Amino acid sequence: MTRRLWFMLAVFAVAVSCGILDAQSPGAPSGQAAAQKVEPGWTSLFNGTDFTDWKISGNAATFTVQDGAIVANGRVAHAFYDGAFQNHSFRNFELKVDIMTRAGSNGGVYVLTEYQEGGTRRASGVFPSKGFEIQVNNSHTDRIRSGSLYHVKDVLDQSPAKDDEWFTEHIIVKGETIVVKVNDVQVVEWSQPADWNGGVEGPGRRITGPGTIALQGHDPGSTVYYKNIRVKPL
Repeated sequence: MTRRLWFMLAVFAVAVSCGILDAQSPGAPSGQAAAQKVEPGWTSLFNGTDFTDWKISGNAATFTVQDGAIVANGRVAHAFYDGAFQNHSFRNFELKVDIMTRAGSNGGVYVLTEYQEGGTRRASGVFPSKGFEIQVNNSHTDRIRSGSLYHVKDVLDQSPAKDDEWFTEHIIVKGETIVVKVNDVQVVEWSQPADWNGGVEGPGRRITGPGTIALQGHDPGSTVYYKNIRVKPL
């Protein structure tokens, strides 16, 4: 082996050890790391390693942890935060989740929800009947796109994010209002009317008391990555 090649290998090894280069396999999502990014004043809900403080409803095999991210791929299931912070009960808060979808994938982030083995049954499976879903979908056949307050205030057809790229959903719940931003761009602001009955999703889709946070695994054809899950009570 030439002296020049030895030198290049040594430089590469130093770059990887310092985090300058990513030595993960080519098929893995770029930029993943076990360390969870948390801004001052925020609290991480996921340790980047396993499902400590999380409880899964539905098909447990749908969720795995890979390279610091929760990966959802399989039959309908939901992972609920069940940890000690705020006794997993949030009413006025901000939530940020970094997300990436593969082509044709569907997922979601729930707020003001609660752990349920049962829920609302649809043809594809059972979904939480309490709380609000913030949609994760950039190219699935469902027209309702990422950032939508699902079946309450929908963003149709044109997604604010792209498949195979990390994006951040920032959800703000304060009083009777829910705001959703995708990559710092506001896509939804909705205030609950006094006579709101939950709409097509039923009475559980109303702002009432506090609830927890959940991540959705939608179907075997969808692969969604969730990481850097952090919250800030207001």
